Amino acid sequence: MGDWKLCDSEYRFMCVVWDHAPLPSGELVALCEQILGWKKSTTYTMVKKLAQKGLLKNEDAQITVLVPRAAVQAEESTAFVERTFGGSLPAFLAAFLGGRKLKGEEAEALRRLIDDYGEEEK
Repeated sequence: MGDWKLCDSEYRFMCVVWDHAPLPSGELVALCEQILGWKKSTTYTMVKKLAQKGLLKNEDAQITVLVPRAAVQAEESTAFVERTFGGSLPAFLAAFLGGRKLKGEEAEALRRLIDDYGEEEK
């Protein structure tokens, strides 16, 4: 794993890249101006910074993704649950739900996830 912890602006930028890559850097500048309200220099600074982190590549003015969105989300989610809830998924889920009731299909989807990812008893 790399240094994939992103601040909010880095994550918003990477969302633009994930949604549109591969793309020419000039097109990325235009998208960032439209979506994020950024100037050209801000976009290029962010490209350089995230290329150094190993998340994307800028080669011949073509921006490509090196780390998929799901990998960054998984790493950040794990770090959050570890830091905030001592690694306890049940504690996280209880706090996340905040006392609200799950819809039937939500509860069933969670049961399937638990079944798919749970360890088998011996």
